[in-house]
Amino acid sequence: MDPVTVATFIFYLVGMFTIGIIFYKLTHNLSDYVLGGRRLGGGVAALSAGASDMSSWLILALPGAMFIGGMSEIWLPIGLAAGAYLNWQFMARRLRRYTAYANDSITIPDFLENRFRDRTKLLRMISAVFILLFFAFYTSSGLVGGATLFQGSFGWEYTTALWVGAAVIIVYTFLGGFLAVSWTDFFQGILMFLALIVVPIRAMMEMGGWNETVQAVGEVDPAHLDVFTGASAIGIISLLAWGLGYFGQPHIITRFMAIKSEDEVPKARLIGMTWMVLSLFGAIFTGFVGIAYFTGAGPGNPIAEGDHETVFILFTQVLFDPWIAGFLLAAILAAIMSTIDSQLLVSSSALAEDFYKGFLRPHATGTELMWVGRIGVLVIALIATFLAYNPDSTVLELVQYAWAGFGAVFGPVILLSLFWRRMTMPGALFGMIAGGLTVILWALPEGGIFDLYELVPGFIMGGLIAIVASLLSRPPSDEVIAEFERVERREG
Repeated sequence: MDPVTVATFIFYLVGMFTIGIIFYKLTHNLSDYVLGGRRLGGGVAALSAGASDMSSWLILALPGAMFIGGMSEIWLPIGLAAGAYLNWQFMARRLRRYTAYANDSITIPDFLENRFRDRTKLLRMISAVFILLFFAFYTSSGLVGGATLFQGSFGWEYTTALWVGAAVIIVYTFLGGFLAVSWTDFFQGILMFLALIVVPIRAMMEMGGWNETVQAVGEVDPAHLDVFTGASAIGIISLLAWGLGYFGQPHIITRFMAIKSEDEVPKARLIGMTWMVLSLFGAIFTGFVGIAYFTGAGPGNPIAEGDHETVFILFTQVLFDPWIAGFLLAAILAAIMSTIDSQLLVSSSALAEDFYKGFLRPHATGTELMWVGRIGVLVIALIATFLAYNPDSTVLELVQYAWAGFGAVFGPVILLSLFWRRMTMPGALFGMIAGGLTVILWALPEGGIFDLYELVPGFIMGGLIAIVASLLSRPPSDEVIAEFERVERREG
C-alpha cells in the first residue's frame, strides 16, 4: 500500500485515541462511563446512534449483498429505514422519560428491574445473560469486518489483522467510556456518510454515468435490475422484518436514554434519518455499480468468489489517489469501530451494573463499578476475538443472528413496558425467555417455513408470551401504575 495512504490512516487512528484520552479525564463514575451523565446533544445522539447501528454492515456487507443479488436485496434497507424511523418516532422520547422516572435507570436491565419493582433480580440477570450472549456474536461480526479491512488493504494474514483491529478498538473504549464512544461515533458517522456519497458517484463517473451503469449491469445479468428476482414471499418478509429489530438493540436505544432533553428528540430524529437514508442509498449504489465495474464492461479486475464484501475496499484502491484512499479506508474502520465500541460498552455495563453490583457488591462505589466495566471491556473483547477466528465467517451472517436475538428478546418487552400499563414482571421475564429461545431454536432447522428470518417468529412469540403471562399474573402494584401514569401525563 502507498505510504501516503498508510500515513492518512494512522493520522485518523491517532485522532480517535486522542478523543479517548480526553474523555478519560472527564469520566468519573459508572453513570458517566455507561450513559455520559445523560447530557448528549441531539446531533451527537443521532449520528452516534446511526453509526453504532450501521457498522461494517453498511460499508462491507450491504454493498456485498447488492453485488451478489442486485436490486432484489433492496428490501433489506427498506425494512431498516422504516424500523429506524418508527424507533425514533415512538420509542425515543418515551424511553428517555421513563428511564429517568424509574430510579434513573442507566441500563436496559436496570430499567426493567426498576420498572416492575423486581426484587428477585431475575429480570436483571436474564436480560444481562442475553446481552452478553448475543453481543459476543455481534462484536465478532465487527472484528471480522476489521480483519477483512486490514487483510485486504495491507495484505496481512487474517489472524494478525484480527488482533490489530481488536487492539485499536479496545484501547479507546477502555479509556473514555460512553462520551468517548459517542463523540468518536459522531465523527465516524460524518466520515462514513461522506465516503458512501463519494465512492458510488466516482464509480458511476468512471462507467460514464447512471444510464451506462444500468446498461452494463443489465448486460451482466438482467435479473440484477429486477427487485423481485429470486424473491419469495418468505424472503421479502424476512428482509423487511429486519426493521423490527430496532426496538430491542441495546447499543442503539441507550442513545435515547442519554439525550440531555426530550426536546432534542425531534431534531435528533431528523438528523438521524437523513443520515441513514442517504448512507443506505450510498451503500446500495456502491454494490450496484460494483456489478458493472468489476464483472461487466468496467475496467476493474473481477472479484474472487467469496470476496464480495470487499467491493468498497477495492473501489478505494482503484479510483482514488493515496490521500483520499487513506480517509476512505478510515471510513471503513470508523464503521466497524463505531458499533463495536458501543457493544462493548453495553456488555461491560451488564457485567458491572447487572452482575457485579446486582449480585456481588450491592454497595460498590461508582469508581469501583467504572473499573469493573473497563475490565469487562477487555474480557468481552477477547472472547469476541476468539469467536471471530474463523476467516470464512461473513459480517452479514453474524450480524443477522445477533440482530434477531436482541430484537426478539427486548423489542416486544420494552415496547409493552413503555406503552401498556397492565404489563407485569412475569410477562417481561417469560417474554424475554420466549423470544430468545425461539430465535435460537428457529435457526437450527432449514427449509420451508424455517427459511423465514428467525426475528419474525421470535418477535411474535416474545410479544404473545409477554401479554399472556401478564394477564395471567397479578396486576401491577399501585406504585407501578402511578409511575406509569406520571409518564403518560407528561406525554400528553
